[in-house]
Amino acid sequence: MPEAARPALPAAAYADRLVASLAAAGVADLIVCPGSRSQAIALAAARSAREGTLALHVRIDERSAAFLALGLARESGAPAAIVVTSGTALANLHPAMLEAHHSDVPLIAITADRPAELQGVRANQTARQPGIFGDAARIVRDVGADALHDPEGDAVAAVRAALGWRDEAHTEPGPVQLNIAFREPLSGGEPAQARPVDPVGRPPMPTATLRPAPATVVIAGADAGPAAVDLAEAIGAPLIAEPTSGARFGRVLVPHGRDVIAQLGEAVRRVVVLGHPTLSRAVTGLIRRPDVEVVVIGRAGQDNVRGTGATTVLTGRIEVEPAERDADDIGRAWIERWVAAGRALAAEHDAEKAPDSQLSRSAYAKAELAEGRAAITRRELVTQVWDRTWPHDRLVVAASRLIRELDAFAGPKAVTARANRGLAGIDGTVSTASGIAIVHRRTGEPGLTRLLIGDLALLHDAGGLHVPPGEERPPLQIIVGNDRGGSLFDLLEVAGSAAPDDFSRVLRTPHEVDLEHLAAAYGWPYERVRDRAGLRRALSQARPGIIEAVLEGEADAQQL
Repeated sequence: MPEAARPALPAAAYADRLVASLAAAGVADLIVCPGSRSQAIALAAARSAREGTLALHVRIDERSAAFLALGLARESGAPAAIVVTSGTALANLHPAMLEAHHSDVPLIAITADRPAELQGVRANQTARQPGIFGDAARIVRDVGADALHDPEGDAVAAVRAALGWRDEAHTEPGPVQLNIAFREPLSGGEPAQARPVDPVGRPPMPTATLRPAPATVVIAGADAGPAAVDLAEAIGAPLIAEPTSGARFGRVLVPHGRDVIAQLGEAVRRVVVLGHPTLSRAVTGLIRRPDVEVVVIGRAGQDNVRGTGATTVLTGRIEVEPAERDADDIGRAWIERWVAAGRALAAEHDAEKAPDSQLSRSAYAKAELAEGRAAITRRELVTQVWDRTWPHDRLVVAASRLIRELDAFAGPKAVTARANRGLAGIDGTVSTASGIAIVHRRTGEPGLTRLLIGDLALLHDAGGLHVPPGEERPPLQIIVGNDRGGSLFDLLEVAGSAAPDDFSRVLRTPHEVDLEHLAAAYGWPYERVRDRAGLRRALSQARPGIIEAVLEGEADAQQL
């Protein structure tokens, strides 16, 4: 007689039903980091992946894994879940949880814990885990080892909170913590079947109204989206959009907007803010002027941009209130004044780059050749990447000096650009971009995901380059602007006040890492380019891998 199947033990049964319920409720991606206390959930995830109910990603480093989850959720809009063991493992999730909180990204941290009898007695890998993420977690659901009764309810509660459901009302999506204590045995037995669970949708959004008014400017920060373009046109206002706003296009867009503020900003009486603007002191100064009314299309129950004068926060879907005069009548001349000033600046910048059209044919050819052999400036790097990125592509930009260069020089274009601007940290950028690339490929859309990153941000998440055997490498082209250190600090006041050697050591933090060897260690195709022609050639190939662009001033140093 064959031996009867052994029913799933408590930890395994709970894990099987939890993972199945997460997938049914709307979690498409689950990231697993190795660990003993979390083994039941990891094994359940592996079975679900084999059955095709969710996508499984395995990563060694919890910090990189959490940012991979962040990228997957940011691009898909669906909650991504990450599973870690107890102890220091979950502390490594904190940076990504903070970024998800400030960027409203649905992330579910599933943290395995020790049972109550091991708490407070210095048992191995035991800490006070529930609530460890503080305000960064929208909710904390703590499931004790004696309460493994309703995994379906726990899964649905986590997904609902991640998508923005609070007491049947709407708020923004965000991260949650599901902390689960397991007793030994930590796995074993036949798989358990979950009860049916319905998919969880997003909560209905409220509606708010906004009236057109003279002397208004619309500011689109990170993640504002194309709605910023529609709103600016509807209220008759010029649009100043950061490159990662998703709104840097349209007939009311002001090229070189932050520079135009210096020319025309004194006439502004109202600013409408969408997204999270962080890149320009000119924009921040305009928002914080006490004589400027600030209207924020903001976040319900969360922190929002504020002015020092009158500030109104509107949440939800915005409808434009009819005005006594048509929005075009209110804003036509005002918009034309701003757009014309921006185009004049753009023409000046283009004239600086173009060879003299009055040169002879041979002299023009020599000038073109000399230009191709010239060193790569930051401006050249960011504009080349921007110009070769199209609406069907994805562009991810690290929090470094390069994103400020992009804000200064990128032209009008409907590019889907992403960045971790919630807290603007450099950590986890490679992993975030990898998640975005994976989802972008999954949609079946044509195009490539590019990551524009500085050398320090790359080194900070070098572990994000690791892809385990059996998983496909993300279709990601990583363009590294290498100036061997944190040159962003060169722009700050400290660069002129600190002792040069001290400034270099503790702020600019130079390094001597060979990026070619780093790429080889993780199995990534690699190319180093030193001049503008080489950069254009490398970008035109549009294929995954690492392109190291040696920036002006470093090319000569590396050849010595």
